[in-house]
Amino acid sequence: MEDGGWGGRDTADDGGSARTERAGSPDGPHLLVVGNEKGGAGKSTLAVHLAFALMKMGLTVGVLDLDVRQRSTDRYLDNRARWADRCGEPLPMPQRFTLSASSARNLDTADAEEAEAWQGFRDSVKGLDIVVIDTPGGVTHLSNLAHGSADTVVTPINDSFVDFDLLGTINPATMKVERPSLYGEMIWDARKRRAARDKKPIDWVVVRNRMSMLDARNKRRVGEGLKELSQRIGFRIAPGVCERVIYRELFPRGLTLLDMGQFPDDTPASMSHVAARQELRDLLIVLKLPALAGEALRF
Repeated sequence: MEDGGWGGRDTADDGGSARTERAGSPDGPHLLVVGNEKGGAGKSTLAVHLAFALMKMGLTVGVLDLDVRQRSTDRYLDNRARWADRCGEPLPMPQRFTLSASSARNLDTADAEEAEAWQGFRDSVKGLDIVVIDTPGGVTHLSNLAHGSADTVVTPINDSFVDFDLLGTINPATMKVERPSLYGEMIWDARKRRAARDKKPIDWVVVRNRMSMLDARNKRRVGEGLKELSQRIGFRIAPGVCERVIYRELFPRGLTLLDMGQFPDDTPASMSHVAARQELRDLLIVLKLPALAGEALRF
């Protein structure tokens, strides 16, 4: 695929990527889709931190931002490149890829063009170990294609019933789960398509994001609802990620928890930062990615 067109590899960022002896899977890289059809769930922050954690583990990592309007992940990585230039300090970067929505007015034509672009992207990432794909907070054809091709789907949800409603409907009288809804049904359909086409499963992991430090009743009820729904529609629940100011502070410089301590003006690490890094470690353990089987964590 050509740079600047439907899609392409941003080769300017390749130099800092972690290199190993791996040559990727013969079937292509593991596709890790960070998805939730609601904005503000923390998808981009999680996608970026997962990408750099996987690079710390020695994997060759690609990143694709399918939120063609907000481009939060792309902006995060742009900020990182600018900060590295300003400091004169090289920083590792994943291999970046782009896809744009079709401008065709006819829906069938647009879908066909985006399907062709998606296949071109799949061909261009062969040889990588894993590709982290950030998806938009809404339904798009490209997002559906990504979910239908995923090996792992990671869904961050804010720790409230507002976000929970995207996965399942709660009976307001009993607080029991009545049925899957919206995004839950979409993942169910994606799993059926993937199984029929490739005879492969999609591993779905839900992450409770921006959790309160307090053991509030709402927090317990959300946890109970997720446990019940997970048994009905088949996702795994990852340890939660707490609400921390550090994530908002790191974005303007494009840095992650794993970069802290590399620059003279860095805020000294606190116990909150240590706990946040442990949350990232715990998430990586729960994901059980095949490329990391038997590997000790390096961060």
